[in-house]
This record gives sequence, structure tokens and C-alpha cells, in this order.
Amino acid sequence: MKVQDQKVVRERIARRAEKEIQSGDYVNLGIGMPTLIANHLDETKQVMLHSENGLLGIGRYPTEHEVDPDLINAGKETILVAKGGVFFDSAESFAMIRGGHIDLAILGGMEVSEQGDLANWMIPGKMVKGMGGAMDLVNGSKKVVVVMEHVNKFAEPKILKMCSLPLTGTQVVNRIITDRAVIDKTENGLQLIEVASGYSVKDVQESTEPDILVHPDVKMNAF
Repeated sequence: MKVQDQKVVRERIARRAEKEIQSGDYVNLGIGMPTLIANHLDETKQVMLHSENGLLGIGRYPTEHEVDPDLINAGKETILVAKGGVFFDSAESFAMIRGGHIDLAILGGMEVSEQGDLANWMIPGKMVKGMGGAMDLVNGSKKVVVVMEHVNKFAEPKILKMCSLPLTGTQVVNRIITDRAVIDKTENGLQLIEVASGYSVKDVQESTEPDILVHPDVKMNAF
């Protein structure tokens, strides 16, 4: 896949994921692709974006002339602070997460299993600079949405019967949003609720390892 194509794919996923955010929510956007969502927030929504490194009220990405090297998110990217934003230490930041005060966590994923297990923090043999707060977020947030490309660079499924990578959390994922579909974890298994433009139900199933249920009102060309 070309770099430009990948950028388009990531923006498409971010725009769809923005619809998960409700006005009044306290939201943590993980590092990587989820941070793109901040650029697509509906201006009519009153939302507070939380970052583990001690900020409530993340704004959009800065332009070149707005960059302040001291203002960074948990992914060490420069950011802007929204009106009403506040700063605090890591202890308070993690108390917010562990105390159940984050309404929604939207995180990136390397693999998700049909049981809702998530692997997103390391690949054995590769250097890990820090595991961040994902393990707390998947257990402390009221809802967990994972955004990721549907297949890896080898065109292999990233939604699997069982994850092969070290887990961030077990049975913690509520919804998966990819470039091809939106899939919910239900008591009966994974259920397809939306299919992206350019794909069919068959396409989604063939690029997903476990069998998926298809919602009777599945939305085609959804995003």
C-alpha cells in the first residue's frame, strides 16, 4: 500500500471513530491513529480529551507556527490545549482512569480476538519505550473502542480467533472500527454492524479469521 493511501485510510477510520464520541464525554485517545480523531471533532460537541501524562482538554494538532515543545500528549506529540484545559500530575491522571471517570477510550490495536481481547503494546523482540496507560484504560474506561486497519502489511487478518501477541487486556473491547467495517463484541460473538464503502459483507468475512454474525440491519456504504 502506498504511503498516501495509508494516510487516507487512517483519516477515514478517524472520521468514523469520531461518531463514537458524545457531547459531554471525557475521552482518552490512545497514541497513534486515535489522536487523528481530535482533528475531526464536531465543534458542536462539548468534549474533554484526557491524556495520561497529565492533561484534560487536548485540542487539535498545532500548525507550524503554533507549536510549543512543552505541550505534548502521551505519545510525545506536540498538541494544543483547548479552552478550559487543565494540567495535573500522573497520579491524578491515573486516578481518573482507575476511578472510572473516563467515558470512552479509543485505542489503536495490533490484534483483537473474537473474545474481545486486545494486543496493542508490544511485539516480542522489538524495543518498547514504555507501555503507557493502555492496560489501565482498557480496564478503567466505561467503553473501549479499537481503531486499526483491518489487515496487516501481509494482508493477514488482525481480528483473530486468539491473539498471538502479548495482551493488553482480556475481554475488554466493545467495538472495533477498521477501514472495512464496524464490528461489535456481543455475548454471541463478533457482530458486523457497518460495512465501509468499497467492501461487501463477504469481503469483511474473508479478511476476518473468526466467523462473524451479521446484524439484520447491517449498514452498507456506511462511511
